Amino acid sequence: MAYLDVAGAAGFMLCLGIALASVLALANRKLYVYEDPRIEEVEEMLPHANCGACGKPGCRPFAEALVKGEVDPALCTPNSQAMTEEIAEFLGVELGDHTKRVARLACAGGAHVAYFRAEYSGMKSCRAAALVSGGGKGCTWGCLGLGDCETVCEFDSIHMNKYGLPVVNEDHCVACSDCVDVCPKDLFSIQPVTHKLWVACKSLSEGDEAEHDCEVACTACARCIADAPEGLIQMEANLAVIDYSKNELASKVAIERCPTGAIVWMEDQKTHKGLGAKKILRMEPLPRG
Repeated sequence: MAYLDVAGAAGFMLCLGIALASVLALANRKLYVYEDPRIEEVEEMLPHANCGACGKPGCRPFAEALVKGEVDPALCTPNSQAMTEEIAEFLGVELGDHTKRVARLACAGGAHVAYFRAEYSGMKSCRAAALVSGGGKGCTWGCLGLGDCETVCEFDSIHMNKYGLPVVNEDHCVACSDCVDVCPKDLFSIQPVTHKLWVACKSLSEGDEAEHDCEVACTACARCIADAPEGLIQMEANLAVIDYSKNELASKVAIERCPTGAIVWMEDQKTHKGLGAKKILRMEPLPRG
């Protein structure tokens, strides 16, 4: 009897195993999702930075979107042009716009030209300082200089200079937007390097009031508007604003008479001011308070 019980149990387990295996095999056939083998190959051609600059949460989702034809290879800004071209050739698609994009800072108010009217003491963070009466800077729109952007950048693209102002290394920048998201003053934006004409200011004050807080602020004098091709620059709330849809009209002529050097020409990682801009000779930070 004991032998029959063991044999019966073994037979039951065998039948149960066969039944479960059949169910799993059927489920596998029904639930199987085909994955294009090209996704794996395309992912290997990507830089594995997972920076999000392409608009996808990582390189794998970007590879999937590439294979589906939903995006262009050139959207991967950290990738080399040679590798981007290789992906386009492999998939048989257009390269797309490969114009490099970088983070740009709309402020030039370092500690040697911009006043702090109050001393902030607390966590070394722009976001924390901004919660305490705006951070203490005279220009309420200006950079607080505590380096949140430098800290959050994973690509070693941003460094604080001796005047407490972020400097972007465009060769390293992948346009991931982390600095854009972290800045409490909304001073960073992602721009194509072809946008060479740039307003390095966000102050909405006017004239003497603007210069009282920062010597390189836009004073709304409108000389750049008068000198630039019609419609390229407009004055909005006391701040010069460039219409980049007319970027082909931009030239250095627009910066030449700016009295503070708030509007500049950026090219080859160099910032050029106009001949009319005041010369900043001061090397030391301004007194606080």
